[in-house]
Amino acid sequence: MSTSLAPFFVSLIIAERLRRYVKINLSSQWENLFRWALFFAAILYAVETIFSAEDFTKWIWHIFLIGLIVFLLKQKELLPLRMFIIAFVPFEIVSFAGDLAQIVSINFFKSNEAYFGTARTLSFMWMGAILFSQNRQAKAAEKERIKRQQEDELNRAIAIRKVELEGLVAERTAELTNQKEELEHALVELQATQSQLIQSEKMASLGELTAGIAHEIQNPLNFVNNFSEVSNELLEEMETEMEKGNGNEVKQIIADLKINLEKINHHGKRADSIVKGMLLHSRASTGQKESTNINNLADEYLRLAYHGLRAKDKSFNSKMITDFDKTLGKITIVPQDIGRVILNLLNNAFYAVTEKKNASDPQGFQNLEGLGSYEPTVWISTKNLGHEVEIKVADNGNGIPQKIVDKIFQPFFTTKPTGHGTGLGLSLCYEIVTKGHEGDLHVESTEGEGSVFTIHLPLNN
Repeated sequence: MSTSLAPFFVSLIIAERLRRYVKINLSSQWENLFRWALFFAAILYAVETIFSAEDFTKWIWHIFLIGLIVFLLKQKELLPLRMFIIAFVPFEIVSFAGDLAQIVSINFFKSNEAYFGTARTLSFMWMGAILFSQNRQAKAAEKERIKRQQEDELNRAIAIRKVELEGLVAERTAELTNQKEELEHALVELQATQSQLIQSEKMASLGELTAGIAHEIQNPLNFVNNFSEVSNELLEEMETEMEKGNGNEVKQIIADLKINLEKINHHGKRADSIVKGMLLHSRASTGQKESTNINNLADEYLRLAYHGLRAKDKSFNSKMITDFDKTLGKITIVPQDIGRVILNLLNNAFYAVTEKKNASDPQGFQNLEGLGSYEPTVWISTKNLGHEVEIKVADNGNGIPQKIVDKIFQPFFTTKPTGHGTGLGLSLCYEIVTKGHEGDLHVESTEGEGSVFTIHLPLNN
């Protein structure tokens, strides 16, 4: 290798390595400095080659390289490259010592030229080893830098996505909040509508009662009217007897009048109780439990339900069978609520037997063979079970299909045709019995044969 080629390559390696380092880590001012150093080395090598001025330029090379190395070692910004720079120090020392020995004592140089060659070779080996190690470290550092850069980019992407997701979450939260408020508002409206429908159901059952009540109240009123007329005739007769001075006859008439007045009073109270019962049924329940004769309550609502249907349909007729346990005393219940339950179950039973009757005798030809043999029958019974009372309402109607038996106590579920029921009757009954009285209401039904609704009410409530 020529005298100038080695320092040129050394300058080239140093300047290019430092230029790449400062391009990444430092300002452009440093990059320009090493670009000028590289340009100077190229110019110096060209001058030496063109003008064959090796004796002169080799000292410029020494000054340039020594100055460059010293300058670089003093820069704190280049501290990570210290070992890289030191790698060239032995080469420069050996080169400078050889050139200086040639000037000072050529004989000394020649006699030790082999040592200088060996030292030069060793300096090149040192430089190669350091450069190889530095190159591996530089590649590892570059990989680490790329990895950090990728991580930074990933973190930035995650941060951007996080902001986007937070925005989406906030937007979705606002939507859910609005939906929640809308659902709460809808729930309030639904509850209000349900309350109105429940009251409508109660008023509908009141309408069904009206005809029955009219029939029931007509009987005591007829008695009141009849006994009033008879009493008026007795008073006229008493006046006549008084004028005749017939005291015994007058006393007998007075005794008859007392009996008539007792009858009038009895039937007047009966009419009054029917009206009160109607009022109790129509108004919302107060929840106040009273000591009530359940047998009388069941019997009263049986007749009211029957006569109510008779008033609406003169052709309606049904056999009624009662079996009331006489050992039952009064029980503590809310009478208008339990009365409403019994009435609803009886109305359903009468409806069921009517439907079956109409299906078995569609034209009313009851005398033809095979037709008209079905007799509609409704049963109601009470039984003292010791710790609770059992009330049963049964019919021999069409029964309830097994696939819908479990649904009949659900609100708004009805087996009746559209316009014939709201689907609230049985659900109200279930709520009154189970929640209002801590009892039980269940049904057993055989399709085509009939249904049995059973109420159990605790006696100690």
